[in-house]
Amino acid sequence: MSYLALSFTLIFIAVTMFISLRRKLGLEKDIIIGTVRATIQLLAIGYILGYVFAQHKLWMLIGIIMVMITTASINAAKRGKIFKPAVWKLMLCIGSVEAFVMLMLLGLGMIEPSAQYIIPLSGMTIGNAMVVAGLFLTQLKREGEASKEEIEMFLALGATQKQSLHRLMQRAVRFSMIPTIDALKTVGLVQLPGMMTGMIIAGASPTEAVKYQLLILFVLTGAAALTSILMSILFQNALLTEDLRIRSLK
Repeated sequence: MSYLALSFTLIFIAVTMFISLRRKLGLEKDIIIGTVRATIQLLAIGYILGYVFAQHKLWMLIGIIMVMITTASINAAKRGKIFKPAVWKLMLCIGSVEAFVMLMLLGLGMIEPSAQYIIPLSGMTIGNAMVVAGLFLTQLKREGEASKEEIEMFLALGATQKQSLHRLMQRAVRFSMIPTIDALKTVGLVQLPGMMTGMIIAGASPTEAVKYQLLILFVLTGAAALTSILMSILFQNALLTEDLRIRSLK
């Protein structure tokens, strides 16, 4: 695709801004900032990845993955500013999920030990974990506010911290998994995923593209489940103080 053809896609952005102006949604600034940032970031990472792929240096590969994990953790932490120190817990969670997924993929020989495969799959894994973690923190805050009386009742009856928060954590885990499970159920019927579509456009056979897409779907589903479970463990103490009082969630 030429840059001229690519520039024509800005028509979609213009239409979006027109709708925002017409309906007085106030989204114009965010749309412009998002468009500029996306363009700069993607062009930059395109050149960086091209250089990294050519160099075959392990430290470059690790450096890019660490930047991904750190950025994802900082972004997800915005959903749970009241849960401090959220960033370090999120880095531990997302980093552990990334390490587990890559060890499985490389250890079982499902992908080649090359930056060309590791970086894109790491990006998908880390990005998915970021979304799941953000949803978990959002729901945890909501559940903490809505279930205050339930938690106090369990504590008054002599329940431990873990017991009093068990049902709340279950609901937060389920909520964070909803987008992943919905995508798993509707793939191929409602949407053709990005990787599959890209391979088909590039000339690969649809059946070969499906194999790779199934690999991605199953990896992301497992990564999402592991992320939500780790989040429930790492943030087990986030709602209660050491003397078993409910923290302020404002």
